[in-house]
Amino acid sequence: MALLALLLFILTLPATAQDFDTYFCDSTLRIDYVFAGNAKEQGIYVDELNLLPRWYGKRHRLAEVPIAGNGQIIVKACATGQVVYRNSFSTLFQEWLSYDEAQTTSKSFQNVFLIPMPRDTVDVSIELYDNRREVMATMTHRVTTSDILIHRRGFQDITPYVTLQQAQDPARCIHIAYLAEGYQEQEMETFLEDARIAMEAMFAHEPFKSLRDRFHIIAVKSPSVDSGTSIPRKGVWKDTALHSHFDTFYSDRYLTTLQLKDLHNWLAGTPYEHIIVLVNTSEYGGGGILNSYNLAMAHHPKFKPVVVHEFGHSFAGLGDEYAYESEQIPMYPPDVEPWEPNLTTLTDFKSKWQDMMEEGKIGLYEGAGYAQKGVYRACEDCRMRTNENPSFCPVCDRAIRRLINFYTQW
Repeated sequence: MALLALLLFILTLPATAQDFDTYFCDSTLRIDYVFAGNAKEQGIYVDELNLLPRWYGKRHRLAEVPIAGNGQIIVKACATGQVVYRNSFSTLFQEWLSYDEAQTTSKSFQNVFLIPMPRDTVDVSIELYDNRREVMATMTHRVTTSDILIHRRGFQDITPYVTLQQAQDPARCIHIAYLAEGYQEQEMETFLEDARIAMEAMFAHEPFKSLRDRFHIIAVKSPSVDSGTSIPRKGVWKDTALHSHFDTFYSDRYLTTLQLKDLHNWLAGTPYEHIIVLVNTSEYGGGGILNSYNLAMAHHPKFKPVVVHEFGHSFAGLGDEYAYESEQIPMYPPDVEPWEPNLTTLTDFKSKWQDMMEEGKIGLYEGAGYAQKGVYRACEDCRMRTNENPSFCPVCDRAIRRLINFYTQW
């Protein structure tokens, strides 16, 4: 009976228990998609497949996602139907769907995802979720590794980059690339200094500080024709590497780029997984999207807290802990527990920080996730709430620490 139980256990092990080399090569398949539609109807379309020289993502726990996100990419072996890779993400497209414009207008958004290059034919599925965690759109397509139209990128003409920090163990580390936006060729030394400032700002915060040796960090010198970035409300439009701009969704301080293919083209052939875009501007603003990228203005006095805050979004999936006084943005239904580890509607509070309630000032503070009522944070203040608070709260600290361990310990 013991042997039978052991065999049954082995048969039920997830794909992550299998050897990475069984299913994948040490290279990256970059899949470019277009997400399009409006509040009532959404579509997912394949744009292009790209092969990159190396794989810099996870090699273990391949079918697990530590953060749910607003969507998932799921890879199944065609021969067996077994899930061999999975990752989560969020997108600007899904955020845009919550705005009034999406009620009357249809738009398209670029999205780019990285998966390890399969050794054999696989089925790749994309799932997009609404704020009730229900599937709003899905699409599955087959990838054949012998497809001659898979575009090879990053094998030559690689964008110059500088290694800012080497991880202690290259096989068990998290790769971050700082990317220059709005820096002309003659301004690259300024960019490199800005990247070093941003890196040290991150490592001044726990748990990054004590786990610093698990990060490999580069600065990629992507040049722009013009210096700065576009500010549409001021009539300022610049020709830059990523065509970033303020006023995303008509919000003054929301700084993003919609050109994700350009973003990844600049990075092709460099060691990267997580992306931090530094924008050569003194205008206040930024933005962070889970497992996609974050942008931050490099020459505003609040550069350091903002770039760390936005990395909390893009890397760790942390939610904003502030609320708007003038309006309620209904992103979190009161009867659905947010997937973000630092927010709760009390629907499933036990899964959040209930076990930490006796530690100091950890509790339930109403007003988070852009809503004054119905959404709670763990502490009075935190790096995810204000620029003035010097650190992540204990709940955010634990969430980040768990994520770093997920990627680097096995």
